[in-house]
Amino acid sequence: MEKINLFIELTRLKKPIGFMLLFWPCAWGLTLSYDFSNSINLYIFYLILFFLGSILMRSAGCIVNDIIDKEFDKKVERTKNRPIASGKVSIKVSLFYTLILCVLALLVLINFNSFTIFLALGSMPLAFTYPLMKRYTYWPQLFLGITFNYGLILGWTSINENLDIIPIILYIGAIFWTLGYDTIYGFQDIKDDEIIGIKSTSIKFKNNPNIFLFLCYSTLFISLIILGILMNFNKIYFLSLIIPFFHLFFFQIKNLEIKNPMNCLKLFKSNNTLGLIILINIATGKIL
Repeated sequence: MEKINLFIELTRLKKPIGFMLLFWPCAWGLTLSYDFSNSINLYIFYLILFFLGSILMRSAGCIVNDIIDKEFDKKVERTKNRPIASGKVSIKVSLFYTLILCVLALLVLINFNSFTIFLALGSMPLAFTYPLMKRYTYWPQLFLGITFNYGLILGWTSINENLDIIPIILYIGAIFWTLGYDTIYGFQDIKDDEIIGIKSTSIKFKNNPNIFLFLCYSTLFISLIILGILMNFNKIYFLSLIIPFFHLFFFQIKNLEIKNPMNCLKLFKSNNTLGLIILINIATGKIL
């Protein structure tokens, strides 16, 4: 039981916000591309596959992140008790867990078409090099956005087997969404990060966070409007966009307190709900 608990802690399975934020873009891309005049069974099957893949890849990513950041994590109050940083789990065992998770993820991936498999394998370097970015640039959140929302492209190609401007526009918007919410998340550790020399957009824009977040979330919102126009969505879709609009600009930005870690965590986690809302918006635009 102790080893199971350490594995759960290592892979953050008790913190589903991570794999849900990875899953929602996959679901957006799949919903955008799926023809709902056909049987919904394939849609549900692929949705389950993307959900499982999100859990597996996020779990593997957490382990790799903790291996790379072992020495940094020891110096940060929030992360010093993580299994690898605290020495409860060895690097050797952690790498073994990562290998098993990647093999399971591959078993999920082979259920898709060859083009989607090719694109997914091409994203692996992004997934496992992201933790290094905070050492060299103030924009690690941008690299996270590129990586975390890649599933949106995979969701689209799993049905269409081609690339199109439509998913790319939403992908760009989703990247800025991640850039925004992970900047909020980063405010929790800003004091420790500055001491140990880690870079982030949280540090870079700490003096004007609201302006930066406004630009990030505006990019997402504009991409949703353009998406609706290109997809010829119904009026209900455009009217329902008022919900993510208020969530982004009033609930998150207006209520942000960067010196209050609990407030930052609460606002960060609220993006899980936003991911679901946007999925419902897209489905409404396509089906009704």
